[in-house]
Amino acid sequence: MITIGEYNTLEIIREAEQGLYLGDGEGEEVLLPNRYVPKEFMIWDKMEVFVYLDNEERPVATTDRPYITKGEFAMLRCSEVAPFGAFLDWGLVKELFCPFKEQAFKMKRGGWYLVYCYLDEDTNRLVASSKTKRFLDNKELTVQQFDEVDLIISHPSDIGMNVIVNNIHSGLIFNDEIFKDLSIGDKMKGTVKKIRSGNKLDISLGKIGYRNIEPNAETILHELEDNGGFLNLTDKSHPDDIKDVLQMSKKSFKKAVGSLYKQKLIELKDDGIYMI
Repeated sequence: MITIGEYNTLEIIREAEQGLYLGDGEGEEVLLPNRYVPKEFMIWDKMEVFVYLDNEERPVATTDRPYITKGEFAMLRCSEVAPFGAFLDWGLVKELFCPFKEQAFKMKRGGWYLVYCYLDEDTNRLVASSKTKRFLDNKELTVQQFDEVDLIISHPSDIGMNVIVNNIHSGLIFNDEIFKDLSIGDKMKGTVKKIRSGNKLDISLGKIGYRNIEPNAETILHELEDNGGFLNLTDKSHPDDIKDVLQMSKKSFKKAVGSLYKQKLIELKDDGIYMI
């Protein structure tokens, strides 16, 4: 089956005046126009092509690689605004259309926008939407706490920066977790720091490395998280105080703290332990 909006690996079936016809082996064919035909080829050679609809709404193949494919998010530049929507440059001859109803804010020519690409079932055309939140779902999570994830910076809020997690879920990086400039559309790695009620994902930039530390050290990190990143405990604390807070011996406490300190996950001060 030839799929619109995705890369397809197809066989060269025959040559025609307008280009090459490629097939999927199941009877479906699509034209690869002359401008994309390789200098050397043989019938039955396989090619990877991207398939979309041309200006006459016919499926067509291209060897160009668009900046976005179906089911993806990307930053695209608005090249033109028409009476019925905006056209976005996505690296192909025919530009990607974003209807007014799919614009979170009215697009302007020359502006850059984070959009999602999907197939409109009514028209069978690929379209863009800057209302990205509606394409994210946290009802059934595919990630767990401490998983490393792919992030796309989405939009700021009063308490942090909203992010797209693994192209599926929504998450939030709190302001006190942000230590560098972030721009909408930036792609980077992060870690699921915490899963709150309602499957809300708290995200940390970079790796936390919790799975590589001993259980007592992990207990201390969890306690730090629950107490705003601070514990009023030191190596001079009474063993009973340590036991009441962490349910571990002072010896185990000192060993775990030493491990966390070496990994630069905590900072030790006279008044207690601070999470980095």
